[in-house]
Parts: sequence; structure tokens; C-alpha cells
Amino acid sequence: MARLNKVSARAKKIKGTAERPRLAVHKSIRRITAQIIDDIKSVTLAYAVSGKEDKNNIETAKKVGADIAQKALAAGLKKVNFDRRRYLYHGKIKALADAARAGGLEF
Repeated sequence: MARLNKVSARAKKIKGTAERPRLAVHKSIRRITAQIIDDIKSVTLAYAVSGKEDKNNIETAKKVGADIAQKALAAGLKKVNFDRRRYLYHGKIKALADAARAGGLEF
């Protein structure tokens, strides 16, 4: 049976527009990903993911944060809404956010 894609209450509040897209973060046991999304057009504007050889640690999260910031600035984006979803703001999520801010993103 197909599983419906349910949107959390937090995601309902945080929306990405063309002027200020949403920076969504997802972490799993093996990977950490970040993508910048325009929710109005349902388009991913930039995407960064940790590599297969990378360990899932804070240093990798910093690399992904710097990578997403570089790709966002190349796409002409500077301001984003940070969507950490259900994750607490510490550890890998905080490291990714700090690296993205250091890379030039504003949120």
C-alpha cells in the first residue's frame, strides 16, 4: 500500500518562495543532505549531499553546509528560510547551519 507524504506541522509553517526559498535539512544514519526549495513552484534550486566515503559526523555536516552555500550563491540566492524539520538545533544540524552562514547565506 502506498504511503502518503505527510507534511509535519513545522513544514506547514515554513514555506519557501522565489525571494526567500526554504533550506531543508535531512539526516540519516549514513548521509546528511541539504536542499534549497521554492515551494510555490515546487522546484529544488540547489542540492548538496555527503559522499559515500564521508563519515556521518560534524565535519561532514560542515562540508555540506559550505557546499550548499556555494551552490546557492552561484544560483543567485542569499536569503533562505532554515527548515530543520524535527531535528534539534545542535550537533550536525548546528554545524551545517553555521557553515552555511559562514559561506554567505542569511537566515
